[in-house]
Amino acid sequence: MFKNYLKVGFRNIQRRKGFFLINVSGLAVGIACFLLILMYVKYELSFDTYHKNYHNIYRILHAYQNDKPYKGHLLPEDFQVYGNAAAGPALKEGFPEVMQFFRFANQFSFLLDINGNSFREDNIAFADSSVFELFSWKLLFGDAKTALSYPGSFVLTSSLAKKLFGNENPIGKSVRVVDYNQIYKVTGVMQDVPSNSHFSFSGLASMISLHQMAPGSFDEWGHKRFYTYVLADKNIKLESIDQKIPDFLQNHYPDGEGYTIAFERLADAYLHSKATKQPDTVGSLSNIYLFSCIGLFIILIACVNFINLSTAQSVERAKEVGVRKTHGAQQGNLILQFLAGSAITTIISTVLALGLVLLAMPAMQTISGKPLETALLFTWGNALILVVFIITISVLIGAYPAWAISRFKPAEVLKGKFHSSSYGNLLRKTLVVFQFGLTITLIAGTIIVFQQLNHLQNHDLGFSHEQLLTIDFDWDNSVQSHLEIIKREFKNRHDVVSVSTSRSIPGDFSPEADTEIEQPDGTPLTQPLALFDVGMDFISNYEIKILAGRVFSREYVRDSVEALIVNRSAMKSFGYTSPEEIIGKRFSQLGRNGQIIGVVEDFNFESLHHTIGSLCLRITPSFHFRKLSVRIKSDHMAKTLTELEQLWDQLAPHRPFTYLFLDKQFNSHYEADRRFSEVFTVFTAIAIFIACLGLFGLMAHTARQRTREIGIRKIVGASVPQIVILLSKDSFGLFL
Repeated sequence: MFKNYLKVGFRNIQRRKGFFLINVSGLAVGIACFLLILMYVKYELSFDTYHKNYHNIYRILHAYQNDKPYKGHLLPEDFQVYGNAAAGPALKEGFPEVMQFFRFANQFSFLLDINGNSFREDNIAFADSSVFELFSWKLLFGDAKTALSYPGSFVLTSSLAKKLFGNENPIGKSVRVVDYNQIYKVTGVMQDVPSNSHFSFSGLASMISLHQMAPGSFDEWGHKRFYTYVLADKNIKLESIDQKIPDFLQNHYPDGEGYTIAFERLADAYLHSKATKQPDTVGSLSNIYLFSCIGLFIILIACVNFINLSTAQSVERAKEVGVRKTHGAQQGNLILQFLAGSAITTIISTVLALGLVLLAMPAMQTISGKPLETALLFTWGNALILVVFIITISVLIGAYPAWAISRFKPAEVLKGKFHSSSYGNLLRKTLVVFQFGLTITLIAGTIIVFQQLNHLQNHDLGFSHEQLLTIDFDWDNSVQSHLEIIKREFKNRHDVVSVSTSRSIPGDFSPEADTEIEQPDGTPLTQPLALFDVGMDFISNYEIKILAGRVFSREYVRDSVEALIVNRSAMKSFGYTSPEEIIGKRFSQLGRNGQIIGVVEDFNFESLHHTIGSLCLRITPSFHFRKLSVRIKSDHMAKTLTELEQLWDQLAPHRPFTYLFLDKQFNSHYEADRRFSEVFTVFTAIAIFIACLGLFGLMAHTARQRTREIGIRKIVGASVPQIVILLSKDSFGLFL
């Protein structure tokens, strides 16, 4: 009997090739989209899961509550991952639940010299020697226990090792770090950090090397430069020590009133963390939900197409059903027969969908920016899911058509009195409305996504970022000692408008500093403020609006040691309602004391993903500077860039001329948003295509059923446009 079902199923496919092609095309494309989205979601959910201690690693989060004692009601977004170096060792010493700690300080750029050849590497991290105890990164060469135990130790990823040394074994080789004029020795080569890691690096320098350069920063609880992780005992939940934290901090940091720490699972670091100052880009749980909904919508739209076309063609199979019933076929037999037909269509569609996935994989990788691999798809678990999926889809798309067709009355069918029921017509119209409702929802979502992306890229940032060239010299001592000469020579270029120096620039990572400022009632208040170490010309070069007071000036000698400028948000956080009120108030910050001389308008020193926080700017010596900002005219851009590069090669021949335009650099923060909008748009377009394909099939079937009526209408004078309107008006009404 089952063999007969299959034979009849394939026979019906041959009879109705056009409608079968529409069903298979829509379903195959829908399943392919669903599988691609499934791969994307699985990749996003896989972050950090490859670590064997995945469930027992926690991050230390840091938070301040102004000048008030911690009372346990801080919000998740009040914490930040970026913090001090002292917490890790103190936690290991103070709590038996903490088995080990690990710290790293990343985003260091090293200019490496190897036998006279220079290489710039932008993502080096200083790391504790316990890195290989906590994390499951495989060390290909070297001893995991001692690779980062000594000053000057350097572990390379395999990619960096090949870049620097080719196919040689680099163990024991010396590398000169030009920035610090220090010699590092390669003590290990590790596998590249997998792409599904919440932070990455191209090389690890030993933390003890950083300790030798800045020993004071390791003991100061208020110094923020590090990311700290702890390994907890498997049998103890680290959250159980939360109630002991206030006493712990009172013993170790009695002056840190308002400061507290919290623990965050490694499993929450990529998708669930709301803390600020992340070490790398975090994922979006809402995006995963949205993509999952899109995949569900597309599958539903494809299934609706199948159901509509199957029920619409039911009249054509009425005689077959009538004959089978007169020969004793039961309703259950007929349902199984038609379910077998839908299963054939689903299986063929699934096979085609797998082929489409393989073809679409490179394009999906490009637009999503995710290194999706077929390994995410071809697993035993996915094979089981696919079997269940095929059965579910077959039942979903075949159940109602099979039930409806099996209920035909043989007497009416064989007498030629059978016709489509009003209920069937109503159902088809309802399903068309449903699928176009889903499609229009996706269209509306696409419009909103593009509006948001346009807002991110065109919002007034509060400073002028066009035609602003930024040169990163990475704290190079030689460049720092010649900054005034470099600035003067750059300014002498005809197309250079202005030049300024700074440690940070808008959109870049900025440090924080605990800052004490008088409140309106005269009492001091200490808060962490984002800190911009800048040169005298920074505010004017970036065209930041001054609200009250004045900018830094060379006419005031003490501006370089006793002056501070804050933004509007910082002014408000200290209790002032107007900018003029805070001018002249005393401040204390990182050993510096002086007066507030100015208030600037809030500007987006971080991306628009963050609200504008409290910020201060101060003048610092040149050895704090890392960036040179050059505003140039756009008239002769290529020529000016060539002249600046030639001039740089004369003034700093040892360092490459590495530059970026600030607007492009700032917009790079929205790369994930741009990719999301592209993926959203592509899948929305596919959903529209599938919905229109189904509507085309329905209209083609309607035209076929009304062939005789159309012929009569044309005989009596109906024009082609009138016939088109006649056939389209019902569908157009449903669409509206």
